[in-house]
Amino acid sequence: MKEILDAILSPDSTPADFAALKLPESYRAVTLHKDEEQMFAGLDSRDKDPRKSLHLDEVPLPELGPGEALVAVMASAVNYNTVWSSIFEPVSTFGFLERYGKLSPLTKRHDLPHHIVGSDLAGVVLRTGAGVNAWKPGDEVVAHCLSVELESPDGHNDTMMDPEQRIWGFETNFGGLAQLALVKTNQLLPKPKHLTWEEAASPGLVNSTAYRQLVSRNGAGMKQGDNVLIWGASGGLGSYATQYALAGGATPICVVSSEQKAEICRAMGAEAIIDRSAEGYRFWKDEHTQDPREWKRFGSRIREFTGGEDVDIVFEHPGRETFGASVYVTRKGGTIVTCASTSGYMHQYDNRYLWMSLKRIVGSHFANYREAFEANRLIAKGKIHPTVSKVYPMEQTGQAALDVHHNKHQGKVGVLCLAPQEGLGVRNEEFRAKHIDAINRFRNI
Repeated sequence: MKEILDAILSPDSTPADFAALKLPESYRAVTLHKDEEQMFAGLDSRDKDPRKSLHLDEVPLPELGPGEALVAVMASAVNYNTVWSSIFEPVSTFGFLERYGKLSPLTKRHDLPHHIVGSDLAGVVLRTGAGVNAWKPGDEVVAHCLSVELESPDGHNDTMMDPEQRIWGFETNFGGLAQLALVKTNQLLPKPKHLTWEEAASPGLVNSTAYRQLVSRNGAGMKQGDNVLIWGASGGLGSYATQYALAGGATPICVVSSEQKAEICRAMGAEAIIDRSAEGYRFWKDEHTQDPREWKRFGSRIREFTGGEDVDIVFEHPGRETFGASVYVTRKGGTIVTCASTSGYMHQYDNRYLWMSLKRIVGSHFANYREAFEANRLIAKGKIHPTVSKVYPMEQTGQAALDVHHNKHQGKVGVLCLAPQEGLGVRNEEFRAKHIDAINRFRNI
């Protein structure tokens, strides 16, 4: 790996130099072990510790197939799907790998007794498979996490509709929390030149997800003047939704759980902020019963920020804990757009407030290729910025995942893979200087 890293760090390396590099027979990667699927049986979700299930192993180099690329990973990041993988909830990801492995002789590579996780990366292309023309060794790239086969007509209008749609590093193997990663080349996008490796790695999954969920016509189709309620507005997903609302001429109403997180929203430019912990909202009386009085109190608080208007869009991802309130506070004809359900998948709401007020619930999942491209383009143009708050070495990925699991993080938590230190990889210092305060705002609070 030293020769690969030396080539990446050298300003004089050429595509021919990268193509000539000898590939290692193995590499280090963050893995789950199939024989540990039941290690947390009987524990509550919060008591399941990713530090116990995530391992740093030496793994064999996978075979490179047609239309694929082998990428040297300089940095990656932790998403909530890494947490789900690490605590084997709601199901073990080895079931995904087994099913994918049955699709073809090539996909059988993914069905292994270890799962290399991670759905973000920034790095350098080392090899491309047969039929690849758009990318070559030495290209600096980021990867979005949509993996599709595109052998069905269902996916050709919107690739998220492909029946063989999967999330790379979650429902496939050879993910980004590793020194090397295997991706389909249609996952690759140009690395924004003004960002470091760890900054460039962090937006991929959450930025594209927020773009589709909030901006795209496949999601809420946000327009200027909309009032947008954003749950977890300083978190990995919500921090991008907040930026999109502000950049698109909408008014974000940011819901956070602490004054520190409120301050981050103010730093992004938001003014309407609700600290749900400080204001004591309790949407459930007990495990089985919601409290509509709290929905009404919450709705009244929102209208204080909007001049008496209800919200046009609710950016929903907590799920069970908040969904009843989200449906209630949405204006007549408004949209609740939902993904993830980090507090639970079994949503409950009063259908009278949906049906009689002509509201819509829209399901949204990651993004199609075009949406991922547009989201990355906005990062490269300095319109939307990365939200890295903390970076861990690969050896401490378990701790990084625990931070996310227990909501102790702001923005995104990065992980250094091959990169020996933070701050490397910037190719346009002048452009970076114009945006440095926005790039660092999650680190400075």
